[in-house]
Amino acid sequence: MNTITFCTGVGTVTGANFLFEVAGESGSSKGGVKSSKILVDCGMVQGEKVAEDQNREPFGYDVSSIDVLMITHAHLDHVGRIPKLVKEGFKGVIYSTPETRELAELVLNDAVNILTMEAKQYGIEPLYNTDDVARVFPLWKTIAYHENFEVAPGVSVFLKDAGHILGSSMIEFTVDANQQMNSNDAYKKVKILFTGDLGNSPAPLLRDTEAVGDVDYLIMESVYGDRNHETRDTRLEELTKAINDTLARGGTLVIPAFSLDRSQVLLYEINNLVKDKKIPSVPVFFDSPMGEKATEVYRESTELFNQHAQQQIKNGDDIFSFPHLTFVESQRESQGIDHLNGAKIILAGSGMSVGGRVIGHEQHFLGDARSTILLVGYQSVGSLGRELADGNKKVTIHGEKVAVKAHIETLYGYSAHKDGDHLVEFVATAGDSSGGKGKLKEVFVVMGEPGASMHLAQRLNDELGVKAIVPERLKPYEV
Repeated sequence: MNTITFCTGVGTVTGANFLFEVAGESGSSKGGVKSSKILVDCGMVQGEKVAEDQNREPFGYDVSSIDVLMITHAHLDHVGRIPKLVKEGFKGVIYSTPETRELAELVLNDAVNILTMEAKQYGIEPLYNTDDVARVFPLWKTIAYHENFEVAPGVSVFLKDAGHILGSSMIEFTVDANQQMNSNDAYKKVKILFTGDLGNSPAPLLRDTEAVGDVDYLIMESVYGDRNHETRDTRLEELTKAINDTLARGGTLVIPAFSLDRSQVLLYEINNLVKDKKIPSVPVFFDSPMGEKATEVYRESTELFNQHAQQQIKNGDDIFSFPHLTFVESQRESQGIDHLNGAKIILAGSGMSVGGRVIGHEQHFLGDARSTILLVGYQSVGSLGRELADGNKKVTIHGEKVAVKAHIETLYGYSAHKDGDHLVEFVATAGDSSGGKGKLKEVFVVMGEPGASMHLAQRLNDELGVKAIVPERLKPYEV
């Protein structure tokens, strides 16, 4: 019996960690193959602080018994506990796309800095250090999109483009039921698709999310399962308005932005707005050393961009650069930005205002009625970003009470996640290549707040007639 256990990543948006156990007959006289234990993602639970207590708890399974760890993409809530896993005895193989591996190395080393600062603040030991991160990558191998690859006896994977961030993949497992059951009976192969996070297609830079295809079981995210985004035209209009209104007041526009993809998309959009003279050319500061490194990875991977972005590059446009753009390196330079006179734009991590340099900028500008804090992505419960999105008039930053006088704008159309309608449309792409309805038996809705997950599951049941459930944490489900 094959089972999936949802260790973390249910009832919350963060902390993806799913255990896929493939049945086998190790040591039997029938000559069957051995059973396998495969993890999908090993991410951090994020909220009020990165070093949440839950991240320090035991994993809930024997770490040393895990054969394979598959990674969907490089965001911290999908890779952030890998060093802990290795530190506690994982000796298997880690697989992802090449781009995910490269970005994950940046993300994990950056996380060490945040974890170290928080550890000092709370008087605890860091969850892991740079030595722990270094032990991860000798175990890490890469797989290209669209190649069948055997990761365990009788188990192959096929990576599809999720369109979420550079290198993000949906992982399609095929379990050879004949081999696993060691029988002459005609069992069909079982296909199981883990989506990871699904891109908000069509995206400015990346290719569209691929179709579900002919799978038996689907494990999918639901961050925005209960709501929809603005259209692409609307979000660009609102970004333009937020920039122009703030600059007209002589204020500073602060954008807390995830260093992976969100920052690159915003640089691309601002580049186009400046080029088209829709906003004035004012100083723009990209205050994220890790984001700058990630941008270089994007520059080197343009073959994964959509056709429009690729054509723009072929026409000679440096899509991540424009006049008056400054990449900020040192902490001292970062602090100096706040005291520069005149209107300006600051992009800084983190996207949910949990750690990172944006905290200092928010502390400085939240009390300025001329300025704007523009939230462009999901804000986790307990985060400073969520407090601002919820309209709190006072927040606490570094132990100091800060009055919120700045304009707080939310623009979720720049989210890298599909919204509710597009999640439903995505599931509707399940089926075989001939357009048949296919064999989708069950959908497990995960990676969302309870209300969003339940709402999406209900829509899938009602509108598509697909059995969809929100699984319980730590309960094994047969597949």
